[in-house]
This record gives sequence, C-alpha cells and structure tokens, in this order.
Amino acid sequence: MHAQNFNLDLYCRRIGLDHTPTHVDAEVLQQLMQAQLRHITFENLDVQAGKVVSLVPETIVAKIVGDDGQAKRGGYCYELNGLFAMALTALGVSYQFVFCRPMFYPMRRPKTHMALIVTLGQERYLCDLGFGSYGMRAPIALSAVNLIQHQDFDSFRLIAPTPTDYVLQAQIDGQWVNQFGFDLYAADWIDFMPANFLNSTNPETIFVQKMLLIRQTAAGRYVLIGNELKISDSGSTSTLQVEKAELPDILSSYFGLTYQQ
Repeated sequence: MHAQNFNLDLYCRRIGLDHTPTHVDAEVLQQLMQAQLRHITFENLDVQAGKVVSLVPETIVAKIVGDDGQAKRGGYCYELNGLFAMALTALGVSYQFVFCRPMFYPMRRPKTHMALIVTLGQERYLCDLGFGSYGMRAPIALSAVNLIQHQDFDSFRLIAPTPTDYVLQAQIDGQWVNQFGFDLYAADWIDFMPANFLNSTNPETIFVQKMLLIRQTAAGRYVLIGNELKISDSGSTSTLQVEKAELPDILSSYFGLTYQQ
C-alpha cells in the first residue's frame, strides 16, 4: 500500500509519537497500532454528508494526516487500515489485507470489513484499526487461538471453528460475543471498492443511518452514535445526550475532529 504523499515522519507525528521507528517487532507493532487508535478517530462524517468515501491512497493521506501531520479528520475501516498499511509498507513490514464478515448483526452479513494480517518473523498477527466500538486494542497472534487477550479494560480472543477460519470475539457483559470472522485469503486493495460503495451509500448500513464516531483512550473509549455519547473509563460507562448545537464542541474535545460540510 503506497501513496505518493505519505511521509512516515508526518504519520508518526499524527499518531502522537515523538520518534519514527526504524524497525518493527511485536512491541513496536503494538505501539504503532495503539497510538493510531488513540489519536485518529473512527468516523463516518463523509458518509453522513452524502459522499462516497474515497479509497484513493493520496486522498486518504491528505484527509487524515495532512501536509503537516496535524489534520483533524479520521475515517472508517478501509481508510484507517489502509493508512496503517502505508506505514507498514514504509517500515518494510510484510502484511496482507483480509475480508471479514461482521457477526454482531442478527442476520448473516457479507464480508464487507477489512483487517490486516501482519507477519513478523515466524508469527502472524491480526491487526484491525477500524472496527469501531468493540474493536481490538492491540495485535493478536494467530497462534494464540482460544487464549484470552486482556487489552486495557477489554478482553478478546480468537477462536478457529475450522482449520482455515478464525473468529474474533469480545467479552461483553460477561459473555463472549462474535465480532467478525475471516480466513487467510489475501485480498487486494481494489477488492474493497464494492464494499466501500455499499457502506457509503446503502441506507441499510449503520454508516448511512447514523453518525458513528469512536476514539480509544488508554482507559476506555468515547463513542458517539447518533446523538448519544458514551464515555467508557476504567470499566465504567456514562451516557450523555448531545444537542445539535453542542456537536462541534463534542467533535473537537472528545474526538479531535474539525469538520465542515
């Protein structure tokens, strides 16, 4: 994944790092993933404005990183995982895109989500920087099937229903809940264009129906769905109703966003 305007130093500035890594091991991979999750918001503001999200790599960089590493926008799964893939490319790290099937809906859904499988040495890791509310907070090794992963105040695990299929689960209210399933068939960037168009335009998708913003913090997350703001901190959650006039301040103070249609 490459963009002519991608600059690794500016990317690191955008995700709040005070240095640019020169190598990537499991620890650095986790640092990069968590820094992006905590500094770049999952958001669907373009979709809410009636736009089809652009998957042109240079457009993604200009929108999320900017020419000074201080842009005030985020994106949804293709943009966020695509940006992370650009950083991995610049660092010489091997990875592949995979299609994922969201599994928290009551009905079976198509494989419209994107995640990354990152290879470091002999180990492969699931990385996902754009799943939203119960998105993973750190890489998970594919060898860690059935092992509970405690990540900050959340818990996840990978299960393998078949030798070639994996499911990511999150522990919610004491229950293991399927989040998405995937296999290891490598997908090309261009393969996600139909799914992106669907998520940008289909009135049955949550991205078209409601404003959806998620930003992780070290102690929890901020989630805005429609006009309801949920603040999760150290295992407890509070809820606020947001009036339209309050929205610009909420976008700025909780999500680091500045947006004008």
